[in-house]
Amino acid sequence: MSFLRSLTLLWPGLPWAWLRGSWAGLVLATAFAICLNLSIMTAWIWTEFIELEMTFGIWAATAIIWTVSSVSALSTFPQPLINYRDEVTEKLFTDARDAYLARDWLRAETKLQTILTLSPTDGEAQLLLGTLLRRVSRFQEAKKALEKLTRSDAGKLWQHAIDRELSLIKQKDQTNCEEIKNELITGSYPEPSHQKAA
Repeated sequence: MSFLRSLTLLWPGLPWAWLRGSWAGLVLATAFAICLNLSIMTAWIWTEFIELEMTFGIWAATAIIWTVSSVSALSTFPQPLINYRDEVTEKLFTDARDAYLARDWLRAETKLQTILTLSPTDGEAQLLLGTLLRRVSRFQEAKKALEKLTRSDAGKLWQHAIDRELSLIKQKDQTNCEEIKNELITGSYPEPSHQKAA
């Protein structure tokens, strides 16, 4: 278990809400936040309105919720998502890779989108899609796809390649900014289309 993943154990429900997008985990995390806020309010803000025994009871309930949920989270901690391909997705990936190498961008993107619909955690397909989007100058989409892959468990195997792709996108963005800046400075930008018609 990596250190950052294990930090989610400090807040009840967070391992499932953060690492798996579970609604039950989100409900538990929210319920704990409410209990903790109520405990803090009764201990330090509403001291004159709430009796001391009630404050201790609220703190005890909060501590019990935290202990029980942390112990249960340790025993059922979500493991990293493992990527596997069945025969269908393996064939689709082979077709997508071949289409990519043949520069058939539309066919490659279609195959990759199909793979990611069937297997959303396929890191290799996500990386190839990000690379394809960069190659066809869809830089914002490529950056978004690659950053999403970086945040996922599947991205750990491909981190070096992801970093390389993101640096290529950054270089291209800087080049485009320089070109636009030079056009604005020199005044050599294209005329608006309504002036051409006149």
